[in-house]
Amino acid sequence: MKNKLPENNSTRLASLDILRGFDLFLLVFFQPVFAALVRQMNLPFLNGILYQFDHEVWEGFRFWDLVMPLFLFMTGASMPFSLSKYIGTTGSYWPVYRRILKRVILLFIFGMIVQGNLLGLDSQHLYLYSNTLQSIAVGYFIAAVIQLHFPFKWQIGITLLLLLAYWIPMTFLGDFTPAGNFAEQVDRYVLGRFRDGVFWNEDGTWSFSPYYNYTWIWSSLTFGVTVMLGAFAGKIMKEGKANRKKVVQMLLVVGLALVGLALLWSLQMPVIKRIWTGSMTLLSGGYCFLLMALFYYWIDYKGHTRGLDWLKVYGMNSITAYLLGEVVNFRCVAASVSYGLEQYLGGYYSVWLTFANYLIVFFLLGAMYKRGLFLKV
Repeated sequence: MKNKLPENNSTRLASLDILRGFDLFLLVFFQPVFAALVRQMNLPFLNGILYQFDHEVWEGFRFWDLVMPLFLFMTGASMPFSLSKYIGTTGSYWPVYRRILKRVILLFIFGMIVQGNLLGLDSQHLYLYSNTLQSIAVGYFIAAVIQLHFPFKWQIGITLLLLLAYWIPMTFLGDFTPAGNFAEQVDRYVLGRFRDGVFWNEDGTWSFSPYYNYTWIWSSLTFGVTVMLGAFAGKIMKEGKANRKKVVQMLLVVGLALVGLALLWSLQMPVIKRIWTGSMTLLSGGYCFLLMALFYYWIDYKGHTRGLDWLKVYGMNSITAYLLGEVVNFRCVAASVSYGLEQYLGGYYSVWLTFANYLIVFFLLGAMYKRGLFLKV
């Protein structure tokens, strides 16, 4: 826990905190409130918009499928700034690895808490690897090792090798169906009964759910690629602060190139977010580069932060925001003080409770921000 606000120096880019905050705001405020409102209003023209705020069932890509990749991408974007700082102070790798391993372990524990399994102390519902925070932990570790021990050209090569390593068995040892893909088989073999989606029968036997088709073990390779793409964006921004216009141009060019390559690759390997295919990795990475270019241009190049600084409440306490939004239910608090509104709001009362739940989260994050309290892992 850090007890003071970061200094406003030239090494800290406001666009990083604000874009990260935008991502978390979508996740722990806008989407759940918007979805609750649209369902209650039942207006057909809004259903098309709401469709984009849910995950694609299998092949394809919706707006909501960008939220998790952007979370990983922003983790990588901060790494060129943070890793060099810790290495430079000691000249030894051990302090930075100690910090890296601490972060990985904590993110895995937080991820298990978010899934609702760890604190239940029920071995039948203990899932080892099934959460966004855990994918960040693994992607972060892979990216950290690459950046700590290899020069930039090698980093690009190793990132490409990760994509190749993912692609070979996915192409030649399976297909791209929910049940037949190689990543699915790896998860079933490695995680077994500790895989999310497992259900238990009355006789004590267990089975894999046919409806759960997210993969994590083999997809860790492409998680690492997503974080590395963010690290490349961070390196561009860190080394280009003397010419920020060029930084914007480079971010745009790389983003467009990645989108183009992804669409071309999707002709062979479909864009499937649930198994984090290589084409999905490049497509989402390209979109992340384009978003980063937009936010960097407007905030760090043009210097416009008016109306956006409040997003730092989420962005500078992203792990806290995620944990509060996903774990703690404040609806009971809202209901206990506003139950009298139900007779006036009717069906919209549930919308109000959803709104109040995430409003309380925002106020808590805002109070932490004003006091300089940030959860650092």
